[in-house]
Amino acid sequence: MPTLFKSILIACFIALPALGFAVDSTPETKPAVPPQIATSAPVETVQKPVVAVQATRIGSVDITRIATESERGKALKALLTTKKDKLQGKIDGKKKQVEKLKTSIEAKIATMSPKQREAKSKEFQKKVEELQKFAQTSEEELFALQDKESKELYEAVEKAAGAYGKTNGFAAIVIKKELLYVGSTVEAQDVTDVLIKALNQAEQKK
Repeated sequence: MPTLFKSILIACFIALPALGFAVDSTPETKPAVPPQIATSAPVETVQKPVVAVQATRIGSVDITRIATESERGKALKALLTTKKDKLQGKIDGKKKQVEKLKTSIEAKIATMSPKQREAKSKEFQKKVEELQKFAQTSEEELFALQDKESKELYEAVEKAAGAYGKTNGFAAIVIKKELLYVGSTVEAQDVTDVLIKALNQAEQKK
């Protein structure tokens, strides 16, 4: 209920007792005209205007479908897959070098002096640490790219939703999984297909 309308109702309820008291405390006076004339006066009736209740329009969007079905979403998935495969290839290459070094050390360790064993042990440990650091850096790089591109996709969806919502009289457009309840005076509509189309058209104009 709108705050202004609610305030007016409360004000009316507060004023009612005072009006009733004023009527009850008024001294009784005799009518100036004969009773039969007064009772024969026509009673005017006031018809209340019929107010049509307009339904509030709420749109919902399936973000998963946006990501998997829109051209931009598909391009993002392809980009991330390519980046992941490239980084994984480098990690696997470095891992093979570490394993090769390990095999070489194990084959010669019996003939090494304590000093040589210590040197090879440090060399192997350094290679392992380099591999771990590279794997961590690669993971962070992939996540940073995913975060950046996903944010840009969401902003594009938000922009398309805003344009469509304003043009078509929607009160709000929300993510579908957040829409838990819709009242009888609310018109809910899934606008995912419309936004996918709008995103694809925007992508073609680039």
